Amino acid sequence: MYSQQRPIMTIAAQTDASRNTVKKYLAAFKASSFTFEEIDALNDKELEDLFGKSKEHPPTSRMQSMQRCFPQVDKELKRTGVNRYMLWESYRKEFPDGYQYSQFCFYYSQWKARVNPTMHMDHKAGDKLYVDFAGEKLSYTDKDTGEVIAVEVFVAILGASQLTYVEAVPSQQKEDFIAACENTLHFIGGVPAAIVPDNLKAAVTKSSRYEPTLNETFEDFADHYGTTILPARAYRPRDKALVEGAVKVIYTKIYAPINRVTYHSLKELNTGIWEALETHNSQLLKGRNYSRRLQFEEIERHTLMPLPVLLYQFKKHFYAKVIKNGHVNLGPDKHYYSVPYRFIGKRVKLLYSRTIVEIYSNYERIALHKRAKNPYGYTTDKDHMATTHRFVTDWTPDKFLDWAASIHEDVRLYILKILDRKQHPEQAYKSCLGVLGFAKKAGNERLTMACQRALSYGIHNYKTIQTILENKMDG
Repeated sequence: MYSQQRPIMTIAAQTDASRNTVKKYLAAFKASSFTFEEIDALNDKELEDLFGKSKEHPPTSRMQSMQRCFPQVDKELKRTGVNRYMLWESYRKEFPDGYQYSQFCFYYSQWKARVNPTMHMDHKAGDKLYVDFAGEKLSYTDKDTGEVIAVEVFVAILGASQLTYVEAVPSQQKEDFIAACENTLHFIGGVPAAIVPDNLKAAVTKSSRYEPTLNETFEDFADHYGTTILPARAYRPRDKALVEGAVKVIYTKIYAPINRVTYHSLKELNTGIWEALETHNSQLLKGRNYSRRLQFEEIERHTLMPLPVLLYQFKKHFYAKVIKNGHVNLGPDKHYYSVPYRFIGKRVKLLYSRTIVEIYSNYERIALHKRAKNPYGYTTDKDHMATTHRFVTDWTPDKFLDWAASIHEDVRLYILKILDRKQHPEQAYKSCLGVLGFAKKAGNERLTMACQRALSYGIHNYKTIQTILENKMDG
């Protein structure tokens, strides 16, 4: 239209554009020194370059001074209690002619988006540890069989410092998952306020947007370390973007060097992973003058809670019914543990680790024992027994022999013969108890003479002593 000498007002009206917009395009046309025919022959990309892009001006010294502060601002914002206004005030003290607060925030947001476009959440130091498994597996080769064994790769990253931990584990089962989480806490030397897992089965039994059901063992692990589990919301990528970004990075930084070497055990593979990981954590972050490791040591290590003295003991569970003698059988060991007698006949839950056995009824712990693995043995707490049963739990051969010796040596010898018959211990104890009970009924002297006569018969049981005394054969 302009080449046909139409006025600017007419062009603006017919193209439904403002007069200033028309002037801007015409100014660019005049500055190009192209004819209309040459302009009309350009493709879309060339037209965009000519008319669409505004000329970029080099940043002023005032802008450069402010941008140099942004890496430190980004680091300081991760500290608890620090906000942008406080940092802007510090900036204005150093640069009195600097930008106002609103411009400071605007340019900082632009800088942050340019330096790290995936960073959309502000992470406080010591607040969250994100954990997940990588989609791609690693492997090692068995030296003896030549079999290639694939393994899962566990990845954890601290929100504030982005310090990363990687470990190869045999599977995604909760035993391996919890062990990897524990190794992570010892790698960083402390405990964050919360652990954020994806909704994998080892961490979450049932997903929910508002209140997911946590795996009982993983929750117990969190209680041991004094932290909280905050599962990422299902189908919400923003909740786990940091750890997913870390997974993409380790594909380049760790997988690439690891895949060039053949490893012959899981231990060897992890040694290689940790060497590459240390290099990764020590590299400067893009657009910043510090590494993940430096940032962690400066702003995050001191904010973590201390580690407990003892390691977490992984627990398994087993359900069983309390039998009539007040004990419950831990099936894997075939060992019996006592519970308070009022729970006889009830179904209980046993949580057991390498060293302890806990017994629960309706979420209440009713007994705690040291784990014993001798099959068919009994571990009994006297306080669990009814008053009438406590005497029975004290039965031992030595107790009966001492009792018999206090009556007469021949009585002790007869009791020893009963105990030597190799019958079931409980049956032998009942026989001994019956024989010694005659001391109260018939007197020590008659019992002694009855035992002497029975010894001469060579018959050693309760019935023999009873017959002798009832028929007055002891005289």
